[in-house]
Amino acid sequence: MNEALRKLILNAIALAMGVATFVLNLMGTLEGKTAVTLLSIGLSSLALAQFKDK
Repeated sequence: MNEALRKLILNAIALAMGVATFVLNLMGTLEGKTAVTLLSIGLSSLALAQFKDK
């Protein structure tokens, strides 16, 4: 897979998890466990995107 495409996809996943957490919280349907899971997926995606840069 192209390096730029891989990084773009992982950054998009992180952004989507953050937005999903925010929207679900606004709707009042977000539980703490779900929020932690979504944000953990986003943080892991950011870590993977930066992993090959070092």
